[in-house]
Amino acid sequence: MVFKSLLACGRRICLLLGAVFVLTGCGSEWNDPYPASERGSNRIYTSFSERPKHLDPAISYSNSEIGFIAQIYEPPLQYHYLKRPYVLMPATLDEMPQVALYDKAGRLIPESAPAEQVARTVYRLKLRQDVHYQPHPAFSLNADGSPRYLNLDASQVRAIQTSAGPTALNDPGSRPLKAQDYVYQIKRLALPSVQSPIYGMMAEHILGLKTLGDQIKAVKAAQPGVWLDLDTLPLPGAVAIDDHTLEITLEGKYPQFIYWLAMNFFAPVPREVDQFYAQSALKRTNVQLDTWPVGTGPYMMVYNNPNARIELARNPNYHDERYPCHGEPADAAAGFLASCDARLPLIDRAVFTREKESLPYWNKFLQGYYDDSGISSDNFDQAIRINLNGEANVSPSMARQGIQLQTAVRTSIYYMGFNLLDPVVGGKTPEEMRRSKLLRQALSIALDQEEFISIFLNGRGEPGMGPIPPGIFGYQSGEIGINPVVYTWKDGALQRRSLKEAKELLARAGWRDGRDAKTGRPLVLNLDTTSGGLGDKATMDWMSRQLSQLGIQLVVRSTDFNRFQEKLRKGSAQLYFLGWNADYPDPENFFFLFYGPEGKVAHGGENTANYSNPEFDRLFRVMKNLPNGPERQAVIDKMLKLVREDAPWIYWFYPKSFVLQQEWLHNFKLNNVASNTLKYQRIDVARRAELRAEWNKPLRWPFLIILGGLLALLWPAIRAYRARTGLDAFGQKARGR
Repeated sequence: MVFKSLLACGRRICLLLGAVFVLTGCGSEWNDPYPASERGSNRIYTSFSERPKHLDPAISYSNSEIGFIAQIYEPPLQYHYLKRPYVLMPATLDEMPQVALYDKAGRLIPESAPAEQVARTVYRLKLRQDVHYQPHPAFSLNADGSPRYLNLDASQVRAIQTSAGPTALNDPGSRPLKAQDYVYQIKRLALPSVQSPIYGMMAEHILGLKTLGDQIKAVKAAQPGVWLDLDTLPLPGAVAIDDHTLEITLEGKYPQFIYWLAMNFFAPVPREVDQFYAQSALKRTNVQLDTWPVGTGPYMMVYNNPNARIELARNPNYHDERYPCHGEPADAAAGFLASCDARLPLIDRAVFTREKESLPYWNKFLQGYYDDSGISSDNFDQAIRINLNGEANVSPSMARQGIQLQTAVRTSIYYMGFNLLDPVVGGKTPEEMRRSKLLRQALSIALDQEEFISIFLNGRGEPGMGPIPPGIFGYQSGEIGINPVVYTWKDGALQRRSLKEAKELLARAGWRDGRDAKTGRPLVLNLDTTSGGLGDKATMDWMSRQLSQLGIQLVVRSTDFNRFQEKLRKGSAQLYFLGWNADYPDPENFFFLFYGPEGKVAHGGENTANYSNPEFDRLFRVMKNLPNGPERQAVIDKMLKLVREDAPWIYWFYPKSFVLQQEWLHNFKLNNVASNTLKYQRIDVARRAELRAEWNKPLRWPFLIILGGLLALLWPAIRAYRARTGLDAFGQKARGR
């Protein structure tokens, strides 16, 4: 019986391997992670690592979320895809907003009027008349004009609970965009249930928004659990003059508001959508605007499994928008103008696959199953080569595959902050403040950013020269833009000040060789961090070695993020690491991090260093209301001089993005401010299919080796069986028996 079983097993193995061998000759990539039905389709394949928590435009403030909703929603304005510096342009508007300033008597005054003369600022927005919402059941109507899906039955709720969500319902409707939809969304910022992160700020600017918030709380308290129709509550700061004209009124002057009109917080949410998602049956199943967005943008969500896959499909109702024909001088040579005047979007569908581990993600990219990729530290040496001039290029193996590299310095800064309420690194008395300023300057020199960037970032960053990163008005390169406290300019190049100069500053601060000149006690500094990133052990060991050169002892106090934030709020941290990404491309968005009234401890603001300088505050109020130009640059230069000399931060580095793209992905230009960039990209579907097939040719020789090995293992048993039964190896009666 044993021999018969072995023989039968051998036959099955041979048949199986033979079948596999035949299949490997069919020319199809058997390792393709996508359904065969998707081959040859005009879709882009990319990935995400963190599941989006919020897809409601009034809430979302995370890069992991905005990458999705920026393709679905359209605020009134957007950024030009190609031009740098970044330029605002209409999205759903016919033209840029008209801005009018009025004094306390209601008289129209020039836009250049100083802030103290301005009582109100009015933005008038004229909407395009060809903008329509994506198909959605919230817009479906019965014959009598009543909403069709406001009382969902059990079968409809079950259909919506699938990964297809509301798109599973039949006959979704649509309608044109109206000015009232923008008003409704601005009112939603005040909803306590929404908890918009910008409500507090906007309540200070938009006329009547704070009062509206108080009214909403009162109504909700009187009628808990009942859907509130926001159209029934007035908001004088946001009024629809007609279906295609909107006026937003601000108290005082706030020029930066124009940038907020390009952010998702001001994307339209119609009353019908709010009412549809307010149904209790949907709330219980977590089907809501926060999981199934509804917009007028080029794409709509058609599949949402945030643990595995999210898909966006072309919005069939998208208005006529064209690819730009002008950009930067080098854009034509780079191929960015090849799609000039083509109707957007250029890709039919986007497939986002969740990848929790970097290795499988990286391998799929190399096999052609992702169209673009970031680069982890583990894969950097495989992907990138740095030449003698410090320029990054793809490695020879990447170049042979036609993979291209794009780099760009992000409009962000990472910094080490000093809590200026601390008596050692800050202080209250003039003597404490004098000593701590010299100490901060010494530390700024001793902590070598260039070395850090080389060791820990693979060169993906630029040393910080101040709070304003490249790409933001006010930043200047070359000798004029250096931080003179830390650097000098010699022979046309940047040169870091010496450790000797840092020690001299430390001695002048009363800490010669890291010891108090009066008591002899050693200088011990405490750095509060969270685990991971800049707070990992390797980074902290490097920091300790750097400071030990000055005789300073570093104590690292690692904690969780909530405890870290609590320390910043209470002012109990001494040194800490943080970063800031631009909300909008204006120096005000960085300088406000030093503004006295933004002090973290005193006012709960974003000035975590608790820096307070009356002259800086005065200049900040002047600068924020000036238009970009020589006058504003002169004020910015004075502000930079103050924060460089006072050194409330060590301006650590400006991060640099490194992104790889396959040769079939076109019109892919890195953008540090705009996120609605998918509509501009283009896929050469035929070339992708050709290269995928070439890179994933089935290998037949491993199967031959496996087959030979199995036969070699089975052959002794087969021979023994033959000898005992008189059968040959194939189960036939042997001759002569």
